Amino acid sequence: MPIAKKIEENLKRASWIRAMFEEGEKLRKIHGADKVYDFTLGNPDVEPPAALKEELKRLALDPVPGMHRYMSNAGYPDTRRAVAEVLAEESGLEFSETNIVMTVGAGGALNVVLKTILDPGDEVIILSPFFVEYIFYIDNHGGAFKEVSTKEDFQLDLAAIEAAIGPRTKALIVNTPNNPTGAIYDAASLEQLGSLLKKKETEFGKDIYVISDEPYAKISYDGVKVPSIFKYIDNSVVVTSHSKDLALPGERIGYLAVSPRVKNLPLVMDGMVFANRTLGFVNAPALMQRLVTHLQRESVDIAEYQEKRDILYNNLTEMGFEMVKPAGAFYLFPKSPVSDDISFVKAAQKYNILLVPGSGFGKPGYFRIAYCMDKSVILNSLPAFRELAKEFGLS
Repeated sequence: MPIAKKIEENLKRASWIRAMFEEGEKLRKIHGADKVYDFTLGNPDVEPPAALKEELKRLALDPVPGMHRYMSNAGYPDTRRAVAEVLAEESGLEFSETNIVMTVGAGGALNVVLKTILDPGDEVIILSPFFVEYIFYIDNHGGAFKEVSTKEDFQLDLAAIEAAIGPRTKALIVNTPNNPTGAIYDAASLEQLGSLLKKKETEFGKDIYVISDEPYAKISYDGVKVPSIFKYIDNSVVVTSHSKDLALPGERIGYLAVSPRVKNLPLVMDGMVFANRTLGFVNAPALMQRLVTHLQRESVDIAEYQEKRDILYNNLTEMGFEMVKPAGAFYLFPKSPVSDDISFVKAAQKYNILLVPGSGFGKPGYFRIAYCMDKSVILNSLPAFRELAKEFGLS
């Protein structure tokens, strides 16, 4: 075999978004880019906020001496202090730079956390629908994943979570606002989850971590605020990036933050820093750390995303598509008009509409629309969606 069997198997499982992107390339060559409506990738089309451009200019014209040299593996202290200051305000807890590790995006942060806490065979609960990379990240570090479905409205199913927790459970990954649904878990649910985990920790005599994946935390709509998980769950870790809130996906800059209430905190943080180094990430990019230090309260224009959400949600529901209205992120997750979501997504290609089947997120019978593109593409796609709706007998 030219590559490992496990990798070959994983390639098949992880192929949906890649396969749809490649299909889009074929269609663009045939019909032209303006006639293809590609809703597959969560790649922000908006530009970073003006404050970021000004800070980048300032750093270029008046660089900090030694700013491109090696640093502490946890990252620059002033950057970590800036992150900690905001987290302290949001949570009411005493965060300091010692609770923060700057990372190579949220993906890097997730791998660092899992590397630090997992022993071989430990179980991590993931909530479907989920970001498919969770499966591979858990496997990277010898863990096993256990899927638990959310409710019909994509909120936490606490009874199902309780039933899934066992003696090998080490962590639960939550993603709020969620990819692919846009759901935000409310404070009451998180408080109940915290109480449930305390009960289970006592029952099994072990710590259970909640890892909250939050790259969309600043992208919420209709006045909804994303609750701080640190308020409700003691053994909690937030992993995030500035890919979405500052529109910097290509820069791979993020961080992990460990609650001050985590048991054996100094040892946990030492483990995180060690894992950051030995996984090969070593440091988050130096220039990007300097850049985001003073931008922790900035974000892209959320109103643009809300307008796009509303255009698609209002028009698609009028056409007969059923979906939960997302409270955040930049995705819609409608039900497929037929149980076979893969066949539906393939049918959409006849109208040059590119979607991702829910099967790619552990939730067959749905499909994902990423609306982080130019508004004109969304508007131009609506006649094609109407034809697609007619084909499947929607009203």
